[in-house]
Amino acid sequence: MIKNVTVTLLHTNDLHSHLEETSKIAGYIDGVRERTERNELIVVDCGDFLDRARMETEGTMAAVNRELMERIGYDAALPGNNEGLSYTPDELDRIFTGTTVPFVCANMALSATGRPPSWMIPSLVLERAGMRIGLIGLTVPYAEYYDLLGWEAGEPIAVLEAEVARLKPQTDAIVVLSHLGLRSDERIAATVPGVDLILGGHTHHLLEVPLLVGDTAICAAGKFGAYVGHLQLEFGADRRLVKVSGGSRPTEDMAASEDIDALIAAHREQAKLKMGRKIARLSEPLSLRYDRESPLPTLLSAAIRTMTGAELALVNAGQLLEGLAAGGVTEERIHGICPSPINPCSVRLNGELILRSLEESLLPEFQNLEIRGFGFRGRVLGTLCLDGIEVSADLARPPYHRIVEARVGGTALDKHREYTVATLDMFTFGVGYIGLKEGRDIRYYLPEFIRDVLVRSLNDSLLIARSKEPRWRYFDEP
Repeated sequence: MIKNVTVTLLHTNDLHSHLEETSKIAGYIDGVRERTERNELIVVDCGDFLDRARMETEGTMAAVNRELMERIGYDAALPGNNEGLSYTPDELDRIFTGTTVPFVCANMALSATGRPPSWMIPSLVLERAGMRIGLIGLTVPYAEYYDLLGWEAGEPIAVLEAEVARLKPQTDAIVVLSHLGLRSDERIAATVPGVDLILGGHTHHLLEVPLLVGDTAICAAGKFGAYVGHLQLEFGADRRLVKVSGGSRPTEDMAASEDIDALIAAHREQAKLKMGRKIARLSEPLSLRYDRESPLPTLLSAAIRTMTGAELALVNAGQLLEGLAAGGVTEERIHGICPSPINPCSVRLNGELILRSLEESLLPEFQNLEIRGFGFRGRVLGTLCLDGIEVSADLARPPYHRIVEARVGGTALDKHREYTVATLDMFTFGVGYIGLKEGRDIRYYLPEFIRDVLVRSLNDSLLIARSKEPRWRYFDEP
């Protein structure tokens, strides 16, 4: 009688350059390798392995992340939006060309060629314990962004259906590496025949045990390396996948890998050397507040308005973590106070929505709002800092009735008129100041991050002088 066979599958997602947790996961995977036959083990990552908010990633052009992936020994990895949107295709070529880790993604191709880059393939078939296991990658298709960067982002389900049809005759099981989010994974499980297992990510959801939707199992290991997925795939005598067991295991008490810690430390030193260069010198400090306008976020607002040519700019103070002291400013310092991979954008927005956002920015519940995701790596939302618009507010009035006057270019704000507004991409996703999402004719400025814009402004003495001129006038404080 032929016995069932079991394949061990380890999976990670959304590590976001949490390098200390990655070291623990590496140590855990090493331990599993010691106990498991090589031809009975698969190790995969489901996207957002890296994050440019981490200095070691930024300062080494993601070399630390590539080396970690190779050292861990992933059999396949899926590029998430933090890979695809944080770097241009040319930069990704420099990072990943020649890597020993196969990158698997079926719904992304270069606009210029209609084909994936040399380091990416749509799918991969691995043979383990005599079973042929197909891996198909799907990443979230932020088409407006990817178009600007030179990518074609395909509709995931249509692409998946075609790839499943192609792979099904040559495989015993099909596993989808997904960076689409839990709701999309559930939809795939319910509507796409032939998918046996979905390993998810993107929405940072944790599934401690597999979630069954019909005949498809869905698994995910949360975020930031707090968990690692450890599954057993049991195949029957008929070569069909009959059971998925196991789940996500917490890494808190796992021991770090000394080798990985040493690797990270070496890259940290390299990053510090590169990012230690002086990029500006300030004759006086630029302070930061979250509850009132202050020079540093106002400078950022003015710089983004200048870059986009908009009539006015609205930028939240919470994009910055600290102010800047007088003296030399290094690349590392700018990265430390403005780590978010946020891009400038411009929108057309009517005066009524602008006024509502300004009213919200006077309220502590918005100023102190904690936000996670959407590229934001700050602590709290913070008030709106302005350029091209002057506002008077009576703080003794009731909420949403505190703006006494708002003037754009010296003329009273017209609630019924549309204005071109320079702001940040995260607001177009409907987070923070919600009214900013209602803008139309959105233009994203890629690949620049707001810290790149800030660096240029720190060498513009006229813009710095202007940043200290008040845009808000507060009176009758309670």
